[in-house]
Amino acid sequence: MLDYLVAGGPVMIPIALCSVVALAVFLERMWVLRRTRIVPRALYIQATELARQERYEDAITLCRSADAALARVLEMALLERSNSRAHIKERLEEVGRREAADLERGLPVLGTIASIAPLLGLLGTVGGMIMTFEVIQKQGLGNVGSLAGGISQALITTFAGLTVGIPTLVANRYLLSRVDNLLLDLEGAALDVLELVAGDEDEASE
Repeated sequence: MLDYLVAGGPVMIPIALCSVVALAVFLERMWVLRRTRIVPRALYIQATELARQERYEDAITLCRSADAALARVLEMALLERSNSRAHIKERLEEVGRREAADLERGLPVLGTIASIAPLLGLLGTVGGMIMTFEVIQKQGLGNVGSLAGGISQALITTFAGLTVGIPTLVANRYLLSRVDNLLLDLEGAALDVLELVAGDEDEASE
């Protein structure tokens, strides 16, 4: 591996750094974006049951004791229960946007690495070809061995850039899909609680 890094030239250094950063971000997001951490089922069941029983203070206390996106969404709905349905929905949307930004944190880094890693490989390829043509200019085409260094650098950097860029792109798309699914679950839970705390008001207005 060290031989490849050396043979690829200086461009291999940022490519290697990109691979390390991409792996670190991916592992961190995989740990954070667990369904049991973001949308714990047990919390949803307990909070909605307390809301059905109109034990709102107990439900709020339960939400405050949990460090989960779902808890913060449900807490907001419960705290705003005395307001109009439109107001509660607006506040839920605000909380939802904050939670979405938190869930998507780090994903732009993966998207950037997926874009620049192949370009760095292309940069190394251009550098290798320039080196090859300089050797041809000085020594001609007679000595094939003297051309091998530039050609090798060109191929290694291209390979390295694609090796980093393709998996990072796949990882980014996977995590984005995971975030979308979690946000849909949060939205569904928020709507359920909204119906519980604002349903009586709608029936009374009718």
